[in-house]
Amino acid sequence: MKTEKKDHKIAIVFGATGLVGSSLLKQLCESPLYSEVITISRKSLGLNHPKIKEIFNYFTDLTTLKSSLHGDDLFCCLGTTIKKAGSQENFKKIDFEMPVQLAKMAEENKIKGFFVVSSIGADIKSSNFYLRTKGEMEKDVLDCSIPRIAVFRPSMLLGERKEYRFGEEIGKSVMKVFSVFIIGRYRKFRAIQAETVAKAMIQVANDDCCDQDIYESDELVEIAGA
Repeated sequence: MKTEKKDHKIAIVFGATGLVGSSLLKQLCESPLYSEVITISRKSLGLNHPKIKEIFNYFTDLTTLKSSLHGDDLFCCLGTTIKKAGSQENFKKIDFEMPVQLAKMAEENKIKGFFVVSSIGADIKSSNFYLRTKGEMEKDVLDCSIPRIAVFRPSMLLGERKEYRFGEEIGKSVMKVFSVFIIGRYRKFRAIQAETVAKAMIQVANDDCCDQDIYESDELVEIAGA
């Protein structure tokens, strides 16, 4: 995928404390393609970098939030688990309502690109609540009139989380062992490094394409060159 250098782009990042989001933030700061990186969060990230501009707002004031969203590329890495959210209702607020609201704000503010992390297996018709919610989010985001929209569907994410998830750590260990046996059309189910997802997101955001695309996990590996 060809990527041309574009100076002075402004990136907006939601979910910068998560596994993909934190790696994305680091790579955006290192990239010559971006001169400013705006992060939206409830509290300071505790980072000191000349490119980072922190804005503290977490969907408590949508009017103020919308007024803060001015840039070229909006990266949405928001996501949680039903266990951490405490209920399906709270999970849906974070994994469905927030990304869709952001996409609509981006559309109204004439942001050129919207790039959102979803999940492998996302399907609006799925009987699984998690995957169905992700599918519904994708549909509503893709319905927005933004010049460039890309949905990323990573498989199990590898990397160091700030919080420990016992079940996930077991799953990671299993996937690392058996990934080599996942071949052919099932390659998309291989575990993927969070930094690979982040790298692919930046590549896609700068591919000079004006379209709507959904990228499966194995495609992200190819795009990132990993």
